[in-house]
Amino acid sequence: MTVELMRRISFFSDLPESDIPLLASVLTVRDLAEGEILFRDGDEGEALFVVVEGLLDVLMGEGTPDERVVAQRKQGEYVGEMSLLLPGGKRTAAVRAALKTRLLVLTRPDFESLVQRRPGLLIAIAQVLSERLDASSTAAYHEIVAKNRALQQAYDELKAAQEQIIAKEKLEKELQLAAEIQISILPKQMPDLPGFGFGAFMDPARAIGGDFYDLFRIDEHRVGVLIGDVADKGVPSALFMARVHALISAEAFHCDQPGEVLRRVNRYLFSREETDLFITGIYGMLDNRNGEFSYARAGHEIPLLHETGQGSRAIPGGRGQPLGILDPILLDEQVVVIPPGGTLILFSDGMVDCRNPQGEPFGYDRLRETFDRCVAQSAARTSEALECALLEFRQDAEQDDDVTLVAIGREG
Repeated sequence: MTVELMRRISFFSDLPESDIPLLASVLTVRDLAEGEILFRDGDEGEALFVVVEGLLDVLMGEGTPDERVVAQRKQGEYVGEMSLLLPGGKRTAAVRAALKTRLLVLTRPDFESLVQRRPGLLIAIAQVLSERLDASSTAAYHEIVAKNRALQQAYDELKAAQEQIIAKEKLEKELQLAAEIQISILPKQMPDLPGFGFGAFMDPARAIGGDFYDLFRIDEHRVGVLIGDVADKGVPSALFMARVHALISAEAFHCDQPGEVLRRVNRYLFSREETDLFITGIYGMLDNRNGEFSYARAGHEIPLLHETGQGSRAIPGGRGQPLGILDPILLDEQVVVIPPGGTLILFSDGMVDCRNPQGEPFGYDRLRETFDRCVAQSAARTSEALECALLEFRQDAEQDDDVTLVAIGREG
């Protein structure tokens, strides 16, 4: 090994010029093939190795599934320096050639022999090692600081994620409770009105929706029928829906005119000016003495009446405005007689707006055709058949709106 080559290696360049030729006389050369192990963790340290060319990997867990490269040594850098200063010391990591590598080797016996001949060399090499160790310690310190910061960031992110999970779980519980409250508003069973039968279903687009319906006894001969659709989805619309339902239900027992019931509710909603939500709906009273269904329509879908032998038709009527927008409100007030064997259905716009995977809406005409095909002897079976037909049409397409339907059937 020439003195000129040693001077180009940073480890030796810091030594006094007069000591380099002496050190060169005892150094040997060792070549490693790519992937060859120089020494393993736990081996006894016996020499210092300086990289002339190539690259070394310093390994932890060598030969195990947890093996990882913790450092690399390139040209001019060294490994095994503590073996010169600590006789009998054990290697604390494994070293493997990442590439074909050439090394300069200084064994401890050669080093001790040199020190006896030139004691000052020990001080010079110790100084170099001290500087290298100091630089390594500084780098290790900064690495530890960086890792601590990364760990702190990871901890903060984990903590934030945990808080989000807790908030999500809390929201899900609140939504579940809201859904239970919404379901509790729906009638537990259909009213018993001689000569008539009832059926209904509601399929919300989300956990909680803005649609609702209700059927309740007013007196011995009359049943109140209510269907509504809030112009939004989620918790706000559900709360607004519950409020409107309560108002209509309360007014229904104090007024015999469906139109006046809705006007009073609209007047109250308009005066409060608390929300920009509005609601479409139909409220009516069914009288089993004459089969009359008198109702007021507030911007809602027009009901369909099916008569035996004649098919279904829309009930002729005028215009109607949603509740909560204007006062005074324009309502469509009608009286329709359900003939023996006839069936009347009230439904929300989600029924006709429902789309299949191709984006095609169910539509009003298809609803009439399906109604004529599915009408059964009982209103309950009719509503069930219509719901099944709608689900078959929609298949697995995402539901955009709540779907609600109420069927009223008169015995033949």
